[in-house]
Amino acid sequence: MSARLLVVALALILPFSALANLFTVGQRLPPVSVHDAGEVIASPGETGYRPWSSSGLTGRVRVVMHLAGRLSARDENAPLSAALAAAHLSSTRFQTSIIVNADDAIPGSAVFVRASLRSAKRESPSTQFIIDNRGAVKRAWQLTPGSAAVVVVDSAGLIRFAKEGALTPAEINQVLSLLHQLLQ
Repeated sequence: MSARLLVVALALILPFSALANLFTVGQRLPPVSVHDAGEVIASPGETGYRPWSSSGLTGRVRVVMHLAGRLSARDENAPLSAALAAAHLSSTRFQTSIIVNADDAIPGSAVFVRASLRSAKRESPSTQFIIDNRGAVKRAWQLTPGSAAVVVVDSAGLIRFAKEGALTPAEINQVLSLLHQLLQ
């Protein structure tokens, strides 16, 4: 292959490879920590934040949802959220972790995103909510701006399923079947 052809091929491939996420089934999620906001903690009468790290995603089977701080990203996988709620999975062995990239919110709306997540935490204390004010997770996992990603990890923290974008009904069924299998 001539050097010129190689340069052209690399120029065509590299921009697309930069958009690919770093999820590999059978591997751990790429390490990342969120210190600006972080995990929403609810106590009687108030909510606060504590630093969050992907290294803590062990001990339970989890569905990790990463969302841009926009309604369109949340709505992308609303059918999965409804299916998870309807499945009534054991909160001692299963947890949903929702990471919201407030850095990817419509300008001026991040304050509403944070208020919504604090309220959601009070309504659903078994769900883990993480507010990422600086987009650290999106960058570390090389996610597409403005979108959503769904990752199923087993209790050892290994990826068992991953997809960026909206899940199809067949993929939702696949996720539910996988969760039931992992929870047996």
